[in-house]
Amino acid sequence: VKEVEEIGMLLPQVEDCVLNIGKFNGMVSLAAFFPFKSAQAALDNINAISEGVVHADLKLFLETNLPIGGKKKAMLGVGDAKIGGALQEELGLAIQTGGVVAEILRGVRLHFHSLVKGLTAQAASKAQLGLGHSYSRAKVKFNVNRSDNMIIQSIALLDQLDKDINTFSMRVREWYGYHFPELIKIVTDNSTYCKMTQLIGNRKELSEESLESMEEVVMDSAKAQSILEASRSSMGMDISPIDLINIERFSNRVVSLAAYRLELQEYLHSKMGQVAPNLAALIGDVVGARLISHAGSLTNLAKYPASTVQILGAEKALFRALKTRGNTPKYGLIFHSTFIGRAAAKNKGRISRYLANKCTIASRIDAFSDVPTCVFGDKLRDQVEERLSFYETGEAPRKNLDVMKEAVIQAGEVAAEIKIKLAKKEKKRMKREKKLAALSTGDGDEEWPKSLNVDHGNGEAKKKKKKSVSEAVQMEEEASAAENGDVPAKKKKKRKSEAMEVEPVAEEAPETPQTEKKKKRKKKD
Repeated sequence: VKEVEEIGMLLPQVEDCVLNIGKFNGMVSLAAFFPFKSAQAALDNINAISEGVVHADLKLFLETNLPIGGKKKAMLGVGDAKIGGALQEELGLAIQTGGVVAEILRGVRLHFHSLVKGLTAQAASKAQLGLGHSYSRAKVKFNVNRSDNMIIQSIALLDQLDKDINTFSMRVREWYGYHFPELIKIVTDNSTYCKMTQLIGNRKELSEESLESMEEVVMDSAKAQSILEASRSSMGMDISPIDLINIERFSNRVVSLAAYRLELQEYLHSKMGQVAPNLAALIGDVVGARLISHAGSLTNLAKYPASTVQILGAEKALFRALKTRGNTPKYGLIFHSTFIGRAAAKNKGRISRYLANKCTIASRIDAFSDVPTCVFGDKLRDQVEERLSFYETGEAPRKNLDVMKEAVIQAGEVAAEIKIKLAKKEKKRMKREKKLAALSTGDGDEEWPKSLNVDHGNGEAKKKKKKSVSEAVQMEEEASAAENGDVPAKKKKKRKSEAMEVEPVAEEAPETPQTEKKKKRKKKD
């Protein structure tokens, strides 16, 4: 850059000159340009820059092209402050970031294809797009929190399903209530009500024959009997078959949604066992998943202090309390755990603080442990139980150090068992792969005709394949023996007879009218 000090003083004029290439060339001239050798080299460089590390290519480029001698020390303008600090430490250069540097770099990016000879704007944009795609792909591929994403999505869907099922169930109650209003008070559960709607249909057709099927749904004989009695003396209006079909269809959808919700809960349980087993063992699958979702990832949750975890989810109440100088909230999402509900009113704040502390420990163990185990989670849960009983009865709990020592020993044993199991599984998998590879690329298997592999219903193809492989081995042995002159006469005969057997039998030609006439003539003669 020509006349850096003057340009630095005139920042508004520089902003105007950036758009005009003629004026911009008056300020900036190209000193050196180093293209990347390959797309992989470009990706390595951009990854190093994003991490604030000086790549070997960048270091070599600067050392080669920066003027070392001279009265004035060279000033290097850098767009990113992080990489600028790394360059200053490594090369001892005078670095300038921000201000006019950002404007000049904007101009360089805009007129880059004009500054470099042989480079078009289209080629530059294609190269940038390719690098952008590969960089994003690498970031997504090596995302530390990728396993948490499934938990975050699952808990969000679970909450949405709860709302939807509740809304739809109320719609079914209101709709079917016109026909059978007494059923609403007898059956209170939403999914059970929808099942009963499907089962009953028209209440006038309900009889004692359907009492058993109603008992299966309601799981109570007295309730089923009361439903039958209510149907006989119901005050509901009559309903047409078309309306009834629509109600049944809708209730069927609600029942299927409720069934899917249960499946999703099982999936969440299994996923939490894989990703955060200690947190799930301590506070439960749903509350643990909500904490991870609210924090953004398990790593983010592990970085939070216990005081933040305690009020996570109660941000509105916290800021309102700070604004009005009132009492700050004692708990956020962790209120949904069973421990706080079981504690007395005066001990709720204490137990929430203690539980948040244990949740933080559990999340950190889950985030940074190599082999996931729920040993620590179980031990931490026992500690919370002991603390609850201490508040109620005054019985002193065990010391944290003793509990953690036990947990470390147990966790080591469990981790060793898991590693042994994984090693066995890996060995079995390798053996299976070797067997498959041997079968697919075995001696003589590749070149055998397809006719040998025809399946005749009872595994004949497999037998033929085995025979063909054994015959091929025998023939190779005989050929090697023949070269040495040690072939017995019997084997030669056998080979001849086999060759005779292998020769295809000519198929009889189909009889035509001419051949039939010839046969008749021969018979007459």
